[in-house]
Amino acid sequence: MKDLQFDTKAIREGYRITQEQEHSEAIFMTSSFTFDSAEQAANRFSKEEPGNIYARFTNPTVDAFERKLAALEGADACVATSSGMAAIFATIMALLKSGDHIVASRNMFGTSIVLLNTIVSKFNIGVSYVDLSDLSQWQGAVKDNTKLFLLETPSNPLGEVVDIAALSKISQANNILLAVDNAILTPALQNPINLGADIVIHSATKYIDGQGRCLAGAVLGNEAIIEQVASFTRATGPSLSAFNAWIVLKGLDTLSLRMKAHCDNALKLAIWLQDQDRVEKVYYLGLESHPDHGLAKIQQSDFGGIVSFEVKGGREAAFKVINATEIISITANLGDTKSTITHPASTTHGRLTDDEKQQANITEGLIRISVGLEAVGDLINDINKGL
Repeated sequence: MKDLQFDTKAIREGYRITQEQEHSEAIFMTSSFTFDSAEQAANRFSKEEPGNIYARFTNPTVDAFERKLAALEGADACVATSSGMAAIFATIMALLKSGDHIVASRNMFGTSIVLLNTIVSKFNIGVSYVDLSDLSQWQGAVKDNTKLFLLETPSNPLGEVVDIAALSKISQANNILLAVDNAILTPALQNPINLGADIVIHSATKYIDGQGRCLAGAVLGNEAIIEQVASFTRATGPSLSAFNAWIVLKGLDTLSLRMKAHCDNALKLAIWLQDQDRVEKVYYLGLESHPDHGLAKIQQSDFGGIVSFEVKGGREAAFKVINATEIISITANLGDTKSTITHPASTTHGRLTDDEKQQANITEGLIRISVGLEAVGDLINDINKGL
């Protein structure tokens, strides 16, 4: 189905209809699979014969999700995981060894930085942090043992962007793998592999599910890379359940439609926020005032659903705005049809040190909104109560 357009692939790719000829994808809720004979079991375990063995690493519903997401990302293969953080950890542990080095963006999700600093560091894997958009810092941080560039673009919550194609030239020249977290935009709005990335990572918990129903993650790349990651997840167990795979698989059906609506609402909200006296700064890539607006127009098809803004008065004023909302949900999750609001400095990035927050521009007055699919006028009225 390579010649089909994105929306068609999102609905038709990936699934193999069973002998029951069901129209909707089936859920295979089983821990193991039986064999016709001892010989067949031996052949499947030795990989001489394809087929299902044990649901920790082979399940038809999970396989359908993996194949559909790979088709949408333009990747050769995919391995699904139990969460987005499991996907990041599996990528690092499968592809790096003790003594290796990572260059990472300091503008990443707070838990990703905590993972690198507190868990990955225990395995004698070094990490250097750079400003996401500054290519000279990426180049300057490269060491002889650097094996991975790790980043998310756009960043959460400020929407910084890096030129993926230009960064890919640096990584390829130094034989370094380039891994891009694409959870904020999804393949509906950005395809990092087409821009030169080696690996794409997803928290499918976010926009791919789109309704806040379950946790899921994924790692995508070429066959050689994904075979290593799949071997790690098979041995260590952070696999995606069949039920959660079925949920995110169905989420892909409507991904394109939802992302367009998220983007439309987010732009309208950002434009309104710019004109509010109590708002010091608005961070949204769709605004020409955003420093990365021009680059985003080139490598993205739209600007996403995350709008962040700083209010005058620091944490006290930010909490006032958040607490005054009646429609928007106060929660740290994002990518939901329901709009959500949070204070990054005390939630998603709360475990960072004050210095790390300052370097990542996470201020006490910063508020992040994951703009949902409600009527945008109602969202504006809800935020205005606290302003």
